[in-house]
Amino acid sequence: MAAHHVIPVTEPSQVGEARRHAARLSAELGFNAVAAGEVAIVVTELATNLARHARGGRLLLAPNDGAIEVLSLDDGPGMADVAACLRDGFSTAGTPGNGLGAIKRLATRFSVFSLPGKGTVIGVQLTAGATPAASAGYRIGAVSLAAPGETACGDAWRFRQDGERAELLVVDGLGHGPIAAEAADAAVAVFDDMPGATPSVILDRAHRNLRTTRGAAVAIATLDDSTRQIVFSGAGNIAGRIISGVGDRTLLSQHGTVGFQVRHLQDISYEWPPHALLVLHSDGIVTRWSPADAPGLLQCDPLVIAGWLVREHLRGRDDATVAVVQRIAA
Repeated sequence: MAAHHVIPVTEPSQVGEARRHAARLSAELGFNAVAAGEVAIVVTELATNLARHARGGRLLLAPNDGAIEVLSLDDGPGMADVAACLRDGFSTAGTPGNGLGAIKRLATRFSVFSLPGKGTVIGVQLTAGATPAASAGYRIGAVSLAAPGETACGDAWRFRQDGERAELLVVDGLGHGPIAAEAADAAVAVFDDMPGATPSVILDRAHRNLRTTRGAAVAIATLDDSTRQIVFSGAGNIAGRIISGVGDRTLLSQHGTVGFQVRHLQDISYEWPPHALLVLHSDGIVTRWSPADAPGLLQCDPLVIAGWLVREHLRGRDDATVAVVQRIAA
């Protein structure tokens, strides 16, 4: 999927830049005038809130499967009562206070996580026309960012689903910029061409196909809701965890670089407890993070979880991707 475009919003003049970028995305995706207007409302409200209230505010925008995803990230002051802030008429700045309530009504997906004194992440997905039915079984949230100063992102991710079975890929091309993106794109092409294959078989094909590239760290997980199993195979420094409020298990990748040198690839099966999330991320995200530092985060939409991990744990000197998969209750 496309990397997110980052727009810093620290003063009012940047609200217009955010609105213009949203308009371009709406046009590229073929949104009609009404849907494009709703996107403009949401982005303007989020950007205005950042300019008025936040420190270190930024909007992340990206197309995803025909929808537009918007993440609002800031470094404070946070919301003491999120539910109150969502009620129409609530305001801390003498304004009408209809912003967050209006955003929630217009959004296909909407979630907020906030810690007082720490910051807030708001995640919104907007579609053109009728709200699509949720895919049975899973919800995916992912953020992908290019390294500072780069327009091409050397990381990539893919997610696909067939009934109760789903597959997730996260790839980090070595280095950053266009050459790293070339390696990541080659891994994505192999993944796209091999639906239903086991992770290690896909990795083996990718290893052969990436020999003409710089190489990449690659991790692939197959998720099966019927068996509550995750089958995983990885090479390189893509971090993987199965995580919940009561458990936190690391997925084991082998050392090496796909396309350059890897040992014997193998699939490892893990139990996937109820309510546990699958998280995969590249080394642009600090590896040692704990959900205990953000109580309540794991109950949010995966898009907001991914956004919070970026807000809190981004290294800031390389490409970065984090993908979070959550079961949808039947």
